[in-house]
Amino acid sequence: MGEKAIVLKHVGMKFNLSKEKTDSIKDYFIKFVKRELQYNEFWALKDVTFSVEKGDRVGVLGLNGAGKSTLLKVIAGVFKPTEGTVSHKGKIAPLLELGAGFDKEYTGKENIYLYGAVLGYSKRFIDEKYEEIVAFSELGEFIDVPVKNYSSGMRSRLGFSIATVVNPKILILDEVLSVGDARFRKKSERKIKNMFDRGVTVLFVSHSLAQVERLCNKAMILEQGRLVAYGDIEQVAPVYREMLDKCEDKSLIPRRKRRRKKKKICIDMDGVSENGEQRNSKEKE
Repeated sequence: MGEKAIVLKHVGMKFNLSKEKTDSIKDYFIKFVKRELQYNEFWALKDVTFSVEKGDRVGVLGLNGAGKSTLLKVIAGVFKPTEGTVSHKGKIAPLLELGAGFDKEYTGKENIYLYGAVLGYSKRFIDEKYEEIVAFSELGEFIDVPVKNYSSGMRSRLGFSIATVVNPKILILDEVLSVGDARFRKKSERKIKNMFDRGVTVLFVSHSLAQVERLCNKAMILEQGRLVAYGDIEQVAPVYREMLDKCEDKSLIPRRKRRRKKKKICIDMDGVSENGEQRNSKEKE
């Protein structure tokens, strides 16, 4: 058994979903005082326990709504778990929502320093890495343009370039290898692989099983917030394929066609009533 980089014990994450809309803080406060607020409990994660050894590259698989992104945010410290404990050794670089901390009114250059500060980088560190960030993002001629004029792909490229400029012990990736065009995606994947070669511990969310098989040595499957499989990628991949096949089979089951009675539309003509019946001679007169 190697050294543990990440350890989760019986982790659960609960969200309270409001049953009704509250339009203002005033309304919320009044309902809170009167105890009229009603919630539905939703457990995005429930009783999740696992550990990741130093240097492992773990793919996190699951269908939409399985809790993958919530799990990464709990590990990164964005969310505090409702129950259970999370521990890790080493600096974490979370690549979750690239560019989420950008101010659209600021230029690309100003956002490099802003987003870097959000990620915990010092100004001195950003000064040293500034040219490297701009060069990798390929946004040199647009770096002094306000980010509000950037496309979503340009914002993601800039966010990726800032987030990956560090040398972390633990790297958390949430669908970030799909940023930009095909050429930039290959470039991003090469950079991530270079970080892998330095022995970084990785948690990687992707909907592409082929990509997980290519980059990871282990994988886990989440289903409705629960951990249902965890182990070597060679063992977990067939289980996930079977899960996908079952979902595909269900989607191919034809739905019952509802028979709808078509309304008969009739034109009012001489000798014909509006409901399509022949008028008698008295009606004509």
